[in-house]
Amino acid sequence: MTDYMKRTIVKEEVPSRILGESRPVKVYLPPGYNDMLSYPVLYCQDGNDFFTMGRIATIANKLILEENMQPMIIVGVSVERRKRTSEYSPVGELNAFYKQFFATELLPYIESNFPIRRQPEERVLAGDSLGGTVSLHLAMDYPDLFHNLLSLSGAFLLPTIKGIRMAADMPRLNAWMIVGLQETSVETHMGTFDFVYWNREAKEALERKKVRVTYAELRGEHTWGLWQQVLPNGLRHFFPATGL
Repeated sequence: MTDYMKRTIVKEEVPSRILGESRPVKVYLPPGYNDMLSYPVLYCQDGNDFFTMGRIATIANKLILEENMQPMIIVGVSVERRKRTSEYSPVGELNAFYKQFFATELLPYIESNFPIRRQPEERVLAGDSLGGTVSLHLAMDYPDLFHNLLSLSGAFLLPTIKGIRMAADMPRLNAWMIVGLQETSVETHMGTFDFVYWNREAKEALERKKVRVTYAELRGEHTWGLWQQVLPNGLRHFFPATGL
C-alpha cells in the first residue's frame, strides 16, 4: 500500500522590504521531484491551514501517485491571525502592501529557488473565505501574472462585487468556486453574512466579465470539514491527469 504521508515540505523565509519582515512559507515538493524538471505551482493563502486542516500535501500525493495527476509545487503562505483581515480584505489597511509583496517579492523569490514554470496559466491562486477574496483581487490587479483561481467559500462581499463590476473583461481568468449550502448565516468579526448569496453574486459578476467559471454549491458549512472534502476536485481541475 502506498504511503501518502511521506511528504516533502520545505520551510522558507521570504524577505520583504514592503512588509518590513520575513514571511514564512511552506513549499510542498511532489513525489519524484526533480529540480531538472519544471512544475506548475499552487499558491495558498492561509498556508498553514491548507497544510494542517486541509491536508493538501497528503491529498496531492494521493492524486499524483494514484490518479497520475500532474505533479505541482504547492506554496503555503503564512499569515498572522491579527493581521489577516487587514492583509486579505480589499478594504484592509495592509491589503495593498500584501498584494504588492505577493506579486513583486514572493513570486520572484519562489521562482528563483524552485523549478517553477513562469507562465501565468501555470500559476493557481487558492484561498478559503478571505483568502479566496485576496486571491481574486490579486488576479484582477495582476492579470498578466495570474490566470487561475481556486476559491473555497470566498468572502466576496460588496467591495469585491463592486471591484469586479468596475474591472475590464477577464477572459483569461479561470475560476473554480465552491460554497456550502449551510453558509447562509456565517458569523465573522465583520458581521454575519450569507455566503451563498454573495458567491452567487460574484459568479454572475465574473461571468459578465467573460471569466470561465466552474461553480458548485454543496452541502456543508464554512469550515475545513467542507473544504478538505472538495480540495481533490479543485486540484483535478487545474492539474489534470497526465497521459499514461
